[in-house]
Amino acid sequence: MADRIRVMIVDDHPVFRQGLRNVLAAHEDLCIIGEATDGPEAIERAQELRPDVVLMDINLPTLNGLQATRRLKACCPEINVIMLTAYDDEEQVYHAIRAGASAYHAKDVSPERLVDVIRHVSQGWYVIGNALLDEDGIGDWLLQEFQRFGGGLFDDDMQFLSPLSPREMEILELVTQGMSNKEIAYYLGISHQTVKNHMTSILSKLGVADRTQAAIYALRHGWVPLRERRKRAHRF
Repeated sequence: MADRIRVMIVDDHPVFRQGLRNVLAAHEDLCIIGEATDGPEAIERAQELRPDVVLMDINLPTLNGLQATRRLKACCPEINVIMLTAYDDEEQVYHAIRAGASAYHAKDVSPERLVDVIRHVSQGWYVIGNALLDEDGIGDWLLQEFQRFGGGLFDDDMQFLSPLSPREMEILELVTQGMSNKEIAYYLGISHQTVKNHMTSILSKLGVADRTQAAIYALRHGWVPLRERRKRAHRF
């Protein structure tokens, strides 16, 4: 078919990529033209292949899906991005659309629904929940959501995604991988007290009560990739 929708898959989990391939292969109007496993590769491959639609995981190593989408749309505005995530979060939908995505769905979306969304965004529509929005509609929606969630109008990547410093982000990622403060101190070669000071700052900036809530917040918002827990650096 000459008018097949060209799709690229971006996800670091091979099993999930295979599942998407199986779903899309059943539809004659869809064609998978490439895959990528992290943000930088996604940008490079998309520039090379020029797909109509990119299925972008939000939790990617190196450069997360929000950052990759923003950079991809800056160089290839004609490419439509559907953000896929393990978490269904209203604020994250807002950030995804601000980054340039045309739709956002949890990964447990039904195959039929995902195929419908691919078809809609390939035609220039935005999909928010059950609503189909055009350019004017998405503009109104963004203004409304801005009043709820705020945020600067696209500062640099880290400011856009997180109020934390690079060192705080590094520590928070180690927290999500199951490390204690002492283990983080040993791993980074800094004092235990320095780690505690950074954690106090992290909790304050995120407005959460403890390190577990901070880790969940970081994972839900795609600031750090969801990986298997790192082996303990040292036993105390």
